Amino acid sequence: MAVLRRNGKIREPLSGVSGRPHSTDFYARDTVRVARDLLGCILESRAGGSQTAGRIVEVEAYVGPHDPADHGYGNRQTQRNSALFGPPGSTYVYFIYGAHWCLNAVTERPGYPSAVLVRAAEPLVGLDVMRRRRQTADPRKLCAGPGRLCQALGITGAHNARSLADGPVRILRAPRGSESAIVESPRIGISKATDWPLRFYFDESPWVSARRRPKSSPSSTPDT
Repeated sequence: MAVLRRNGKIREPLSGVSGRPHSTDFYARDTVRVARDLLGCILESRAGGSQTAGRIVEVEAYVGPHDPADHGYGNRQTQRNSALFGPPGSTYVYFIYGAHWCLNAVTERPGYPSAVLVRAAEPLVGLDVMRRRRQTADPRKLCAGPGRLCQALGITGAHNARSLADGPVRILRAPRGSESAIVESPRIGISKATDWPLRFYFDESPWVSARRRPKSSPSSTPDT
């Protein structure tokens, strides 16, 4: 594919990405702040020996043991969710529905189960690899959704509990000019705390997984 269309404009695919990864201090903060600040950053993977990358356009915050939708709710630690209790700036990759991997960036402090789920990205690098992995030529179906995103970038359980600064999956600082209006809405695909406004995405991006406008007056906002 020679070009991609974004916001009605033509964008040439990149031959590579550059930039510095975020330090631990970036992730060792309030989870909601980290979630919003991850928008526009570059998610890069070298899984399988192939470089793929995308611009993060949609995330969700899971804010700790008081969050009923958080895998660490009640501070219950298991073998499956142990990486969620790891150091900030590491990955928490889990398997759902017996079919999909999901990538999270661990936040705040060791022992505190909070993280940001990366839900969608704008494909930038390695489109041929992404299309082969996803078995689709539609660019909007490459990284729109956490399962699609991980499949396109080759992210699996082998990348669990790894550093996002120097591991095979990294998050690089947002390039200049990547700012955009941010929409805040309830999280999707969950059955608990469904009205907590902890999903964030770029308003004008065509690459988000779904669009769900925020309620005018959320009835329950978490203490984060």
